[in-house]
Amino acid sequence: MGIDEAVLIDIEAQVAAAQSPVVLAELRAKYPRMAWLRCDASDVAETPYKTAGLFDLHLVGGDHCPVVVADPAQATGFILARRAVK
Repeated sequence: MGIDEAVLIDIEAQVAAAQSPVVLAELRAKYPRMAWLRCDASDVAETPYKTAGLFDLHLVGGDHCPVVVADPAQATGFILARRAVK
C-alpha cells in the first residue's frame, strides 16, 4: 500500500500541533484505512521515523502482525509513541 509524501506531511503537521493524545482519534477518522497504534515512547526500541510535537512517529507495516518499518512505501500505518513531558 505505502504512504505517500503528501499524507506523511499532513500527519506530521497534525501531530506536531497536537497538545493531547486526542490527535489519535482525529487521525483515525481522517485516515480510516491506516493502522494506528498508541503507546509510550519507552515501549518502542526502534528509532522513530520522525519526531513531532509530543510524539515519536514510527511507520508500521506487515501482513499479520505490525512491525516497525523504515520505508514509507512499505508502511500501512503509524505508531504514535508519546514522549515523557519534562
